[in-house]
Amino acid sequence: MFKNKQLIAWSFIVLLTVSSGCKSKFEKLKASNDTAKKYQEAIRLYNKKDYSKAQILFDDLLQRYRGRSEAEDLSYYSAFTNYKLKDYTTARYLFKVFADTYPSSARAEECRYMSAYCYYLESPKYSLDQDNTLKAIDALQLFINLYPKSTRVAEASKYIDDLRNKLETKAYTLAKQYLDMGGYDPQNYRSAVIAFKNALRDYPDTKYGEEMEFLTIKAQYLFAKNSLETKQEERFDEVLSQYSEFTDKYPQSTYMKDATDYKKDAERDMANVKKLLAQQEMTYKADSASAKKN
Repeated sequence: MFKNKQLIAWSFIVLLTVSSGCKSKFEKLKASNDTAKKYQEAIRLYNKKDYSKAQILFDDLLQRYRGRSEAEDLSYYSAFTNYKLKDYTTARYLFKVFADTYPSSARAEECRYMSAYCYYLESPKYSLDQDNTLKAIDALQLFINLYPKSTRVAEASKYIDDLRNKLETKAYTLAKQYLDMGGYDPQNYRSAVIAFKNALRDYPDTKYGEEMEFLTIKAQYLFAKNSLETKQEERFDEVLSQYSEFTDKYPQSTYMKDATDYKKDAERDMANVKKLLAQQEMTYKADSASAKKN
């Protein structure tokens, strides 16, 4: 039993020594001024998919080869190393720098595309801030404009569609949130109407179009219903206008019954508020006349 423990201990020491030796070899190369050997080792590590170590050497070599012919290859490998390490922020910057610095390079198209693609990968889920989504669309569209005959155009166009769908979903969800929050503050119904209209204007071909047109009627009705009586007639009339547009556009809509119900309610409520305002006007005039007599 003692011999077995001793054997395990010696095995651990040998393994530790070997590991330590490998690490020392890399550290020694990293600290050396042998740029040629460093370059060869960086490429070897990259091809071996040891991207973390390759990146360390590429970063050092880029400083040493600045302004020399080797810098182009190093810039290319450095960008891809960061991409492989999933550091998309650094990668997209380095890809863009390469495309801007070496516009005549055979790799410029690829790097311009990869820079845009990294933006695409950084686009968050629709519920979060979509700044990177907008930048990704701009970058992908720029690539298409610069390389209209590229074999990557179809893929870039697909990514743009994906990103726009995300923006549509965010706009649709935000407008619905305003509608849902109307019970807490009626002004949210007005915000919902504006948000739905903005979304339909910005994304006229959206898959949510029919539903958003209907929800605009609903939000406008609830906004009118919760308004001051003196404002209601005008706002109920807007419900009728929206209903007319909806029926013209979607005569066979699955929302037609509900939309018609809101239209009938708006007509009824508008008639009632007209009567109420007329009665208030008559009462006011009668009170004024009585006050003059007295």
